[in-house]
Amino acid sequence: QVQLMESGGGLVQPGGSLRLSCAASGGSIGFYTMAWYRRAPGKQRELVATINSFGSTNYADSVKGRFAISRDNPKKTVYLQMNSLESEDTAVYYCNTDPSLITWGQGTQVTVSS
Repeated sequence: QVQLMESGGGLVQPGGSLRLSCAASGGSIGFYTMAWYRRAPGKQRELVATINSFGSTNYADSVKGRFAISRDNPKKTVYLQMNSLESEDTAVYYCNTDPSLITWGQGTQVTVSS
């Protein structure tokens, strides 16, 4: 059974950058479309970015041009490079397949604040 572990979150000032990682264990994710999601305080979980097995990507309008999703299949890891962070990006970030097929991990907290 595949398990996912997110890391790389933290406190960053507006305009700053963070790189999130999602490491899979217990199985391969190479054939799946992988995604990053986030849940902001008081809001529902939303899809942020996806990357399919061929490397094609899609982004929510709110992060387009600022975030970049990538994957390293041999390392079974998915990344989210986040630049020009805004306070509205504050959330717990999760990775999963798209659609979500794997038990959700703990996520990693990203807080954008001065």
